[in-house]
Amino acid sequence: MSPSQSCPSSPRTTSTSRPSRPVSVAVTGGIGAGKSELLHAFERQGAAVVSSDDIVHTLLRQDPDVKRAVVERFGEEVLGPDGEIDRSAVARIVFSSRRQLKWLEELLHPLVVATYLRWREQLAELDEPPEVCITEVPLLYEVGGETRFDTVVAVTASPDVRASRKVLATDRRGSRLIPDDEKLRRADFAYVNDGSLKDLDAFAADVMARLKG
Repeated sequence: MSPSQSCPSSPRTTSTSRPSRPVSVAVTGGIGAGKSELLHAFERQGAAVVSSDDIVHTLLRQDPDVKRAVVERFGEEVLGPDGEIDRSAVARIVFSSRRQLKWLEELLHPLVVATYLRWREQLAELDEPPEVCITEVPLLYEVGGETRFDTVVAVTASPDVRASRKVLATDRRGSRLIPDDEKLRRADFAYVNDGSLKDLDAFAADVMARLKG
């Protein structure tokens, strides 16, 4: 598959029957595949975008219930000098213990889902809603989250390219990820992210044109 090739399956969009609601798209893929860069590429093409990781960051800093639960579970060692949750300290704990990672995911996952669903509803209520809204969801297929979206875009990259990117080697999510080949097969659009940013933008533009059309 070439870097700009998309899967032949048709997007599950309902935009023709509900033109006022943005087409909801999930971007997913393995560790180091370039999901965030693809999300930025879609944003450059005019899509409204949100990242699950950004939602987690906001929850850890701004939700008092989440902050209290995390400190009670992991101790005050996860607090930074400013008194806020230090994500790197949390990462060191959860990525060295599957039990702790499972607990954190069970705490945050429902809140993340509720947040991006509420975001989509707010977009739909705008006088001029965007035609497309896109959420980056790393563990989409792993948790059955694809049913919440009209369309799925999967991104992958060769091992050499992944190795050149900053990837947390001890990230325990890797052992639970569905193989990339299966993600590409199940997705509506697929992209091999071994090329340039220009290639990435071209792929995002092509997907956006198909969704809008």
